[in-house]
Amino acid sequence: MLQALLEAAFALVALGVALSMRPWRLLVDRTLPGRYATPQDVPRIASPLWTPLLATLVILPWLWAMPTLHKMPLQLQWSGACLVVLALGWPLAMPTLALVGVIACLLSPGLAGHEALRLIVWHGMLPATLGMLWGVLLRQWLGTKVFVYLFGRCFMGTVFSLFAASVLASATGQPLPGVNEDLSHIAHWLMAWGDAVVTGMICSVCVAYRPDWLATWSDRLYLYEQVAEKHDSST
Repeated sequence: MLQALLEAAFALVALGVALSMRPWRLLVDRTLPGRYATPQDVPRIASPLWTPLLATLVILPWLWAMPTLHKMPLQLQWSGACLVVLALGWPLAMPTLALVGVIACLLSPGLAGHEALRLIVWHGMLPATLGMLWGVLLRQWLGTKVFVYLFGRCFMGTVFSLFAASVLASATGQPLPGVNEDLSHIAHWLMAWGDAVVTGMICSVCVAYRPDWLATWSDRLYLYEQVAEKHDSST
């Protein structure tokens, strides 16, 4: 009972802080730069973050509900939280992950409400928050470099964030089903690497072809400023 209250408190605090930042502003239609005769002539385009947001709400609930939709000796739980926070940013990722847990609970009859809350906190909000903090530290320590973003934040950040969240979950009395307690840390470590490989690949593709699908990426910071610095140093 106490653990459920702590999980609910963490979720409410995270949601409250995220909503206070008004993340819905990221989804507002954008205007194209240029000179126009009247304000009515200014073309408007939909926010590119609608695509990763809708993809998250469609795909991730099924992945979260998968272990309860079939019986397997080893129930592996996918997270995807670090990819969500990289694509949407932390303020928008928090309510999105909460919705993912609610939808997963509706999809699976075997997923009770308290188990959905546990998924939201330990597989969603906590690793996403750790991933955000890891990204802040990387920018302070190593600056804005493409390799730092892709390898340090997208790949290694996912490994460390998911593994730390899994260790904390195990310490609070949430064992991994079908895995001996002595081997649970090894299992969590391997699962975190699997999640990190997918996150790193998707982010690499998005940086190359659809950078506007990543709210945490900026061409100006990671590309243009680096080119300008190299030009200044050469001259």
